Amino acid sequence: MTAYGGRGVHGQTVATLGMRIVSGEIAQGAVLDLGALGRELDVSMTVLRESLRVLAAKGLIEARQKRGTVVRERAHWNLIDTDVIRWRAHAGETARLLRDLGELRDMVEPAAAALAARRRDEADLAELDSALAAMADAVDGSAEMAAAADLRWHRALLRATHNELVSALDSVVEPALSLRDALVHEAGMTDPVPSHAAVVDAVRRREPGEAADAMRALLAEAAQDAEDVAGAVAGPVEDGPVRTEEER
Repeated sequence: MTAYGGRGVHGQTVATLGMRIVSGEIAQGAVLDLGALGRELDVSMTVLRESLRVLAAKGLIEARQKRGTVVRERAHWNLIDTDVIRWRAHAGETARLLRDLGELRDMVEPAAAALAARRRDEADLAELDSALAAMADAVDGSAEMAAAADLRWHRALLRATHNELVSALDSVVEPALSLRDALVHEAGMTDPVPSHAAVVDAVRRREPGEAADAMRALLAEAAQDAEDVAGAVAGPVEDGPVRTEEER
């Protein structure tokens, strides 16, 4: 995941152009007219070039000899980038994102829970318990609190596998999971604590099969909530100007 730390005019320029590309307003293969964009957005060429470098790092554009700056094909986009995910949601791809996330989690997390049950140590259990307590505290709190606690728990579970490659998958799961959690918790869906607690219990008792089964049950519950949310979501996921992740 490439996170952008820009703010102010740089961040807004990145977000504006990123949204246009991801939504198809600026088509794949199009050559950007930098002069026209600078005038339209009322930004200097320095700001515009810096913004284009950020979009290039996300795989959305590239500079080509004798052609200029070109929008790349979707296959080259960094689809797990936090900003790209949010721009896709704004462009109407929320249902597809939630489906893809659910399929990815089905492949990864039951096996991770089983491995965590075999390898977890006391520090892992302490972090899982702490994250679970934060989830319980956030049930009646804000969507941001609930999503942050959920993400903390899933990171703790992956790290409890003591497999560095599995732990690194949090960078793949986290951006889309953040979107899913924000939508689901905002909609007031199922209390997530019992299903997560069941996984922790099995991990604590070193029962890999039970841990995997508990995770599958958790994912089935999450999939139902996501399906309900996807059916209710239409258009952008929030009002107001689009901003990069670091500006929120």
